[in-house]
Amino acid sequence: MKIYDELVARGLIAQVTDKEEIEELINNGGARFYIGFDPTADSLHVGHFMALCLMKRLQMAGNTPIILIGGGTGYVGDPSGRTDMRSMMTPEMIQHNCDCFKKQMERFIEFGDDKAIMVNNADWLLKLNYIDLLREVGSHFSVNTMLRAECYKQRMEKGLSFLEFNYMIMQAYDFYHLHKHYHCNMQFGGDDQWSNMLAGTELIRRKDGEDAYAMTITLLLNSEGNKMGKTANGAVWLDPEKTSPFEFYQYWRNVADQDVLHCIRMLTFLPLEEIDKMNHWEGQELNQAKEILAFELTKLVHGEEEASKAQSASHALFTMGTDDSNMPSTQLSEDQLTSGSITILDLLVACKLASSKSEARRLVTQGGVFVNDEKVPSIEYTLTASQLKDSVKLRKGKKVFHKAFLA
Repeated sequence: MKIYDELVARGLIAQVTDKEEIEELINNGGARFYIGFDPTADSLHVGHFMALCLMKRLQMAGNTPIILIGGGTGYVGDPSGRTDMRSMMTPEMIQHNCDCFKKQMERFIEFGDDKAIMVNNADWLLKLNYIDLLREVGSHFSVNTMLRAECYKQRMEKGLSFLEFNYMIMQAYDFYHLHKHYHCNMQFGGDDQWSNMLAGTELIRRKDGEDAYAMTITLLLNSEGNKMGKTANGAVWLDPEKTSPFEFYQYWRNVADQDVLHCIRMLTFLPLEEIDKMNHWEGQELNQAKEILAFELTKLVHGEEEASKAQSASHALFTMGTDDSNMPSTQLSEDQLTSGSITILDLLVACKLASSKSEARRLVTQGGVFVNDEKVPSIEYTLTASQLKDSVKLRKGKKVFHKAFLA
């Protein structure tokens, strides 16, 4: 099976500008394609994971990835899928986040001569003269067409800033610049980027009279239509300091039954023939499929050793409940205690098992919090310094485990 057919079979392709041309390019290793990543945080998250996996698949098929880090577009912020304006970041924050992205991407993509390159659009966007940009680029854009774009629709009701309105022009200019200076002939991105990507292909056609192509990746949604990669405590990060390998493993181990094969097909590199055999799995076999999913993805992000540790810790917790060596943990200090103790509500917030004391109160009153496998009886429950010296095991619901101890 050729790579284009495999992408279709895995459900990864959402929209394409020219199926025949794109199919021929990527099947024959002729695509020099780019995917952009705006540095909105100091770590990549699960939302970026599909793009990285697609990039890796295409590189393995002989195509050349161009990773674009949005050091310039990060100054503006993409309005796609947003109901509010993104927080403005300082140049120092943007640069720090760019550096963090680079380190993480090297786990997925092979860099070097004729393999993959990484560029930062700050290198050209920050040097643009505003009047020149208006004349040379802005003249090719129709405001009426831009206002109909899907990426702006959600913002129009609450107010779209002129700053964000320029994002499409900047992304289109990126494609034009990469086409001109790096022979980039294709852009890939999330399905919510379709309007911006079309703007890029059109700008190249108008400025250079040449064809360039765009393909969007299916967004990773669960069976309820919600984006995957979010928990009650926020995003599922690829940085082990923000989401531990154990937590990462547990996230995928706990996906809904109806989502597990969908995720295996889209995210893992297991052969399709092997995945197809799982189509009729039920009951305990689905639990086995979830373990396969969790192990494969943890291995991709954190390496096989960490994946094995996370799997062993998960088995131990759910069978004997004794091995907590790889369990996420929080070290408390004496100043977090009051008169030698800490309330369960404060402890849940300190361990980030609840985002606020009101959420912690709700969890406890609903009977969903356990300390050393004993249900917490009330919101007045406290733990002493001596208990914490030995460490305590917290459990939220059936599947979220955490260890707390006093330094």
